[in-house]
Amino acid sequence: MRRRMVFSTLVVTVITVMLLGLPLGALTYKLVHDESSRQLQGEAELIGAESDSMLELHGEIDLAEFDRTYTDRFVRITPGGGVSTVTAGDPALNPEAPDSPRLLRQTALTGDGTRVEVWAEAESVQQSVIQAWLGIASLSLLAIGVAVGLSMFQARRLTLPLVDLAATAERLGSGVASPWGHRYGIPEADRVAEVLDRSAERIAGLIATERHFATDASHQLRTPLTALTMRLEEIIAESGDPEIVREEGEAALAQTERLVETVESLLGRARKSQNPEVEPVELDPVLNHIQEEWSPVLMQEQRRLLVTGDPGLTAMTVPTDLAQILATLVENAYKHGAGTVTIRRLDTGQSVRVEVSDEGEGVPEHLSGRIFEREVSGSGGTGLGLALARHIAESEGARIELVQTRPTTFALFLPAGAGGLSKMTGPV
Repeated sequence: MRRRMVFSTLVVTVITVMLLGLPLGALTYKLVHDESSRQLQGEAELIGAESDSMLELHGEIDLAEFDRTYTDRFVRITPGGGVSTVTAGDPALNPEAPDSPRLLRQTALTGDGTRVEVWAEAESVQQSVIQAWLGIASLSLLAIGVAVGLSMFQARRLTLPLVDLAATAERLGSGVASPWGHRYGIPEADRVAEVLDRSAERIAGLIATERHFATDASHQLRTPLTALTMRLEEIIAESGDPEIVREEGEAALAQTERLVETVESLLGRARKSQNPEVEPVELDPVLNHIQEEWSPVLMQEQRRLLVTGDPGLTAMTVPTDLAQILATLVENAYKHGAGTVTIRRLDTGQSVRVEVSDEGEGVPEHLSGRIFEREVSGSGGTGLGLALARHIAESEGARIELVQTRPTTFALFLPAGAGGLSKMTGPV
């Protein structure tokens, strides 16, 4: 494309120069020739007037004066009244000489009847014409050179954005979805670059969403799978008692159903096709289920899970999301805490507050302000659970806060069952 633009500009420039230069060259030739003829005609008239004056004063023409004045001319003077013809100037320019060069000739006739003929060498006129033509040719070449240079600059300025945009598109196709951010000062190219940058941002968002879904799913599914494994182990260990086998089998089935709900919830959030619809939810059944699920896990570590506080509370939330949030908080206390894990529910009048605490050493000071950031963990964890729990809570008008670092106490603030869906702005 660049060569094509330069070539087309060169062709247009050459045609333009020829259309202007050829007529200008012909006009220059005519002007130089006419100027030389007028000059020669003026010299002839001047010689005629001087000859008449010499004849009137002295009765003869002083040819020596003309020889000194017109060394590069040949002059022939024919006085009136039958006086003989005389010549002056350079004899080599005599048109009757055998080796005379190409000459220009002009004639003048005075009032006294004197005829004057003047010859000059045409080569000087030709040199003047050639010099003028060389000047025109030089200017034409300069114009062509400038046009080619400008065309190369313009072609590079126009093609470089295309090459750059092609490289940007190639980067997007190869999975590098960071915006390029280049602008070129060309409205059309800048528009394409802006669209590509927006596309890169959208692709980056989609990739991040899918990546978060994979990590969130692996994290959220790990706890139900652990509980399901424990139930199956109980079934195997108590295979001799049908009643225990039936109870553990029902518990394993409940864990499987919870896995399905968790996967569906994560898929809906990842695809942004599912908006949480809150409803009045009784806290006691959810907390009892959490206690039944986690008590065996904690008992293996010689620890306990207690549920205290005000019974019979109702909050506006999503049942599966509430179960996921509380399971995350309990798992965090199980992994990073120590001693008894306590779930305490309170009715503050404006909201329902659920606290999860343990008896461990607490959260380090350098992590207390970043505990809810993704991939931030204090003891080898994934750093995903608390970030995901806060995201789920905020999506439905609730909020999670670290209200105490020693011992570690997290508080979940839920809109009260009669308090609408407004988001709480701080602890009560």
